[in-house]
Amino acid sequence: MDLPVTAKRGHTPTLVASFLHFDLSFMLWVLLGALGAVIARDLQFNAAQKGLLVAVPILGGSIARIPMGLLADRYGGRRVGIAMLLVLYVPLVLGALYGRGLPSLLAVGALLGTAGASFSVALPLASRWYPPERQGLVMGIAAAGNSGTVIANLSAPLLARLVGWHGVLALATIPLTLVLIAFARMAKDAPTATLEKHEKPVDVRAVLRQPDLWWLCVFYAVTFGSYVGLSGFLPVFFCDQFAIAPVTAGYLTAGAACAGSLSRPFGGWFADRVGAVRMLGVIFLALAGLYFLAASLPTLARMEMVFVVAMVAAGMGNGAVFQLVPQRFRREIGVVTGIVGALGGLGGFFLPTLLGTLKQRLGSFSAGFIVLGCVGLFAFVTLRVLVAWRRGWRGGFRVTAPVSVANAEVTVDASEGGE
Repeated sequence: MDLPVTAKRGHTPTLVASFLHFDLSFMLWVLLGALGAVIARDLQFNAAQKGLLVAVPILGGSIARIPMGLLADRYGGRRVGIAMLLVLYVPLVLGALYGRGLPSLLAVGALLGTAGASFSVALPLASRWYPPERQGLVMGIAAAGNSGTVIANLSAPLLARLVGWHGVLALATIPLTLVLIAFARMAKDAPTATLEKHEKPVDVRAVLRQPDLWWLCVFYAVTFGSYVGLSGFLPVFFCDQFAIAPVTAGYLTAGAACAGSLSRPFGGWFADRVGAVRMLGVIFLALAGLYFLAASLPTLARMEMVFVVAMVAAGMGNGAVFQLVPQRFRREIGVVTGIVGALGGLGGFFLPTLLGTLKQRLGSFSAGFIVLGCVGLFAFVTLRVLVAWRRGWRGGFRVTAPVSVANAEVTVDASEGGE
């Protein structure tokens, strides 16, 4: 394969293509959440059903991330990325033509979950072009494609008022087609990715035996789970709690999601400089406090400010976690990104399901936010224990010297993050 640049210099078209892929995928991943208030009003769903409608696409994406990561490692991110976009036509067409009740919409949501697997394809595709010392910024830029949640929440309720929510699902095939064409033309697999296909395959079982993998999953479940869970559920929450119109709820959600999306690259950038572990401790405490504040159910204006700050914290936390991932697991980045992203997505499934179920049973959202605050505190305490007990977490797996990307591997002593 004739590539015009080396992996050490990077490849801007691939970085842009990865961003577009992730942005479009995120838009489709949370599309049912953005339309949730409109759909629920049309089909008379209760609070628990609303939470399930929002959560199922997140669960589908979480499950798909691991196999997609393995496929991207084996066949290259470009091929797998194109195949994913082609698959997404199926749920959009089915939803537009046959979405008439909860069972059919849950099936559409599960298929739309394929979009969530972009995480384990688009991010490694960009990451492999850049050296370890630039991973925080590069992964932050590519992952800023979670701004697709903003597009969905701004446009979907407004379009639904004009063409109906079935029409919105049909119209979504237009940006899908445009991104498919752009991605196919711009994206290229890094030379290292091509070489790795002829090397010994990654030992997944050995990766799964690494405790650091599971701690990264826990922490990402808190940060990413907060971002994607709130992005999907806030339109429903605002409509139910404050009795506002779905379009207004979409604008409020888009404002919070935009703040969180813009903060992700800064999270990676700051993590490159002050250390991801140190940043995560502050972020977990902030999320815990914000969830406890949300449990008091303040006025609409104050609640919006709480969620804006929470989204900023979650976005920066996402960038911080993925500043650590390429440093700790360089060669296995595809499968590790898939695993961490999958369990992070489960956090996003847990949040709307919890809030919707407790609202249905107790008649208030307060209890759900209290549970989420306790989860934030648990993450903070666990991180502090790791920092105290394990040298790798104290150092944040920092790379102290440039590493040859041609070898596609960062050497990390087992005492600094292994068993």
